[in-house]
Amino acid sequence: MIKKLLIANRGEIALRILRACREMGIKTVAIHSTADRDLKHVRLADEAVCIGPASSLDSYLNIPAIISAAEVTDADAIHPGYGFLSENADFAERVESSGFIFVGPTAESIRVMGDKIRAKEAMVKSNVPCVPGSEGAVPDDPEECLAMAERIGYPLIIKATGGGGGRGMRTVYDASDLLESIAMTKTEAGAAFGNDVVFMEKFLQKPRHIEFQVLSDTHGNAIHLCERDCSMQRRNQKVVEEAPAPGITTEQRNTLGNTIAKACVDIGYRGAGTFEFLYEDGEFYFIEMNTRLQVEHPVTEFITGVDLVKQQLLIAAGEELKIKQEDIVPRGHAIECRINAEDPDTFAPSPGTIQSFHQPGGLGVRVDTHIYGGYKVPPYYDSMIGKLIVHGEDRDAAITRMEGALTEMVVMGIKTNIPLQLRIMADTAFRKGGAGIDYLEKKLSQT
Repeated sequence: MIKKLLIANRGEIALRILRACREMGIKTVAIHSTADRDLKHVRLADEAVCIGPASSLDSYLNIPAIISAAEVTDADAIHPGYGFLSENADFAERVESSGFIFVGPTAESIRVMGDKIRAKEAMVKSNVPCVPGSEGAVPDDPEECLAMAERIGYPLIIKATGGGGGRGMRTVYDASDLLESIAMTKTEAGAAFGNDVVFMEKFLQKPRHIEFQVLSDTHGNAIHLCERDCSMQRRNQKVVEEAPAPGITTEQRNTLGNTIAKACVDIGYRGAGTFEFLYEDGEFYFIEMNTRLQVEHPVTEFITGVDLVKQQLLIAAGEELKIKQEDIVPRGHAIECRINAEDPDTFAPSPGTIQSFHQPGGLGVRVDTHIYGGYKVPPYYDSMIGKLIVHGEDRDAAITRMEGALTEMVVMGIKTNIPLQLRIMADTAFRKGGAGIDYLEKKLSQT
């Protein structure tokens, strides 16, 4: 078993990992920038090491500094959390070549699944349903590009193979815009990702975003832990997540879930991961795999009773997965609202000092946050300051519980998006369930 873990992250996810380690008897090392010396997990960790100034490039993305911190504290494992270096194959490789356990998949898995073309090829081999499109990079010949687009059918989307988070993609509605769109996306991709390879796929008109959580060990065992609906998005960033997804049948869940669990074994995947799909007209289409823990993992924990961070640590230590697929039976419904330090109308970041903080409580209410009264929210990092998660016997009960929890949550001194989350909970289309990924963006543009 891992004896001492270095947490290579900050904020609520660092605190979440620390809490799991405490329960497992694992000592913790917190790394932090100069701006984060007052973070809650830094105060609670067994040891803390400052690795650089506020800039992420000089601290949380500084691989040599992180490795050095692990060496001087005699840590034997490193957990990357999410964001920062969590899906950086070079970091995973450096961690393991330096003699530490990387709590995550192998560098090769990260590279394969981080390349959209290679990922899609791997999924096709494992019979995972994919969006119709090019079988690789778009050809250099303009006539071949036009012929390929005609076969796929318009509208279609041009995607950078190294893109992510909504970046590196462009929608094309007719042939007259195709070649220019390909050229522009290639240029942008080369500048943003250092990789100008692009491919094309059929553009689905009003899909939902459905994702499946998986766990896979190094002994040939893999399971899925049901699906989440993450369709409430703004600028391709998730705002609200829930599990299970409204309208998905048990048969659909089991059929696709078993297929992707087998795919994990086929590609030799290790640890926790998430298969992301677009869902339209009763069909699932694979878009990408996230090779890390997701922000929204608590809704899955609520409906399955499985601690995903503990499972990550056990798998990283070489343990065999003890949970069987038949043990995973979704119970009730869970919803997560991301709480951001931002203006709820303009979405401008709102850093500053939290004068007072009151978190909601009660049956089925969970708050994952690193903030406290007197804490200064820095302007250097992501605006998310916490997650409010609720569980109810069914979806209606969960929405009602979330409305009460949001009303009870008080953050004074800065602006937050709590008013927006309350509007979403009261929205007719959200309450009905099944809204597409473009619904919230369009709704906000009308106000």
